[in-house]
Formats: sequence, C-alpha cells, structure tokens
Amino acid sequence: MTEGLTAPGAGWRRADGPAAEARGKRRRRGGRRGGGGEVAMVDDATFTSYYGRPIVKPPVWKSPDVPLYLFLGGMAGSSSILAAVADVTGRPTLTRVSRYTAGGGALASVVFLIHDLGRPERFLHMLRVFKPTSPLSVGSYILAPFSGAAAATAAVELLGWFPRLKRFGGVVSALFGGPLATYTGVLLANTAVPSWHAAHDQLPYVFGGSAMAAGGGVTMVFTPVAEAAPSRRTAVAGAAIELAVMHRVEHDHGIVSEPYLEGRPGTLLRAAKACTAAGAALTVVAGRRRAGAVVAGVLLAAGSLLTRFGVFEAGLVSARDPKYTVVPQRERLAAKEAAKLDGHASTISR
Repeated sequence: MTEGLTAPGAGWRRADGPAAEARGKRRRRGGRRGGGGEVAMVDDATFTSYYGRPIVKPPVWKSPDVPLYLFLGGMAGSSSILAAVADVTGRPTLTRVSRYTAGGGALASVVFLIHDLGRPERFLHMLRVFKPTSPLSVGSYILAPFSGAAAATAAVELLGWFPRLKRFGGVVSALFGGPLATYTGVLLANTAVPSWHAAHDQLPYVFGGSAMAAGGGVTMVFTPVAEAAPSRRTAVAGAAIELAVMHRVEHDHGIVSEPYLEGRPGTLLRAAKACTAAGAALTVVAGRRRAGAVVAGVLLAAGSLLTRFGVFEAGLVSARDPKYTVVPQRERLAAKEAAKLDGHASTISR
C-alpha cells in the first residue's frame, strides 16, 4: 500500500531500489577521495498511496465559491445580531447598516453556495429531509430561514415599509445568526479531511470569532463612530477569539497542523493573523476616530476573509497528501498497543 512515510524530522527510509544503488556509488566515490564524516546511505522517501491516489477523497467544493460562502454567511450572521442590539439600544444608523450587511451578505452567500452546487434546485433538495445528525442538513435549515428573514428585513428597511414587520424579521434573523456563523466550522470538522477533523473542537470557535470580527469591522466602516460602540466591542472580542483559537489549531494537533503553517495555506493564514491583529489594535487605539474606524474595519474584514481561504486550503492539502491520514492512524494504533501492554503488565504485577 505504501512506499514509505515521511514526517517532519522523522527517520522513515528506503534502503533498496535504484536510488540506494546510486547512493552506494556516491559513497564509494567519496571513500576514494578520502573525505571524512558520515555519508547518508539513504535519502528521505516520498510517501505515496496505492497507485499514487489520495487515501481520503478531497472535497469537491470549489474555490472561491465555498470560502466566500463561509465568509459572507459568518459576516451576515454576526451583523444580524448587531442589528438587533442596535435596534434595542436606540442606534438607528447602526441598525440600518447592520440590516443591510446581514441581508446583502445572506443573499450573496446563497448565490455562491448555489453556484458551487451547480444547479439551484440542489439547494431545494437539501431541504427535503431534516437529519439532526447531519451538519449539512441542519445548516440548510439554518441558512434558509436566516437568509429569508435577513433579506426581507433589509428590503423593508430600504423601502421604509412595515416597521413592526421589520423588527420581527430582525429578531428572527438574529436568532439564526449565531448558529449560521458557527455551523460551517462544524460542517468542515465533520468530514474525513484530516486537518479539519482533528480541529473539530476549535473550528466552530474560529469561525464564530472570525464572523464577529467581520461583522463588527464592516459595520464600523459605514456607521458614525458615535453609534458604533457595539461594533467595536464585537470586532475586538471576535478578533481575540479567532487569534487565540487559531493558534491552537495550528499547534495542537501534531502533523495534521502542518498544512496550516506551510505553503499557500500558511501564507494566507499568516496574512490573516496580521490583518486581524492590526485591525483589533487599531480599533482599540483609534476606533473612535472616523479614519481609524474605517481602516480598522477593512483590516478586520480582510483578516476574516483570509482566514476562511486559509482554513479551506489547508484542508484540501491534508486530504491530498496520504501522510496526514496514515501517520495519525499509526500513532493511534501505537498508543492502543502501548495501553494494552501497560494493562497486561499491571495485571501480571498484581
């Protein structure tokens, strides 16, 4: 099934084949030259699966459709909660901006989702059955009422009609806003993709914090600073959650954390952290000034967007490379064997 196994710093080697013969010749030539020191007999092996195909089938979700859906849905969900808070606390401009952001983000996210699905009726087919054990099914029943309520609320806000209906729609969208912002993290973690599944305890919090940063940042840009205090608090809290939990995703899961740190995903996530940290710091320092609020809001939204792309790309990398599937499997088997041996030894000692 496998030709070898390579992990960062691991010593998996192949000692046979043409490459080994070539290394032996290099060693003999080195010996005739009288060079000192040890010469490696073998090189690190590349790790491939049967017929060179991935062990885990990579997701068929397309980029940029799915990352944009994740970003826009999260931003819309947190904005709907901000709209309800602003409405209750008497901030009309923030209420209006948040409702527009929630409604526009909801519609745009559905457009990108349908484009990824290929045909609009596939989204409707997802609503035919409600399965509580399926994050995709539950998510469909979160997205459908949220997008309808948020879009309707934004429309009546724009037209100035039915103030009571407007408030009712805002409450409904706010109730579904939190679940919408976090369920996508559960959805990714529920797959067999190694780097997503290993972070199943953290991804919902990463996505929730990222959604708060995005919603707070976007509404800061378009709201007078006198009314934008809820946006500033939401943005800073979300940025702190995202940065703290994303650090755990990148460092707490052994080899399957590697895709978050290397290559294109690593570049995206480093840029995301820089934007998010800078946006949060600028919000604290200069968020009460118009120019500072605009720049901070743009940075926070950019950081949230880059986080979604980085997490998405890291999952694809881990699905394509067999080592991210096999190394954790062997580690789990080794741990089980060690536990059995320890239990056997303790039984004998008694």
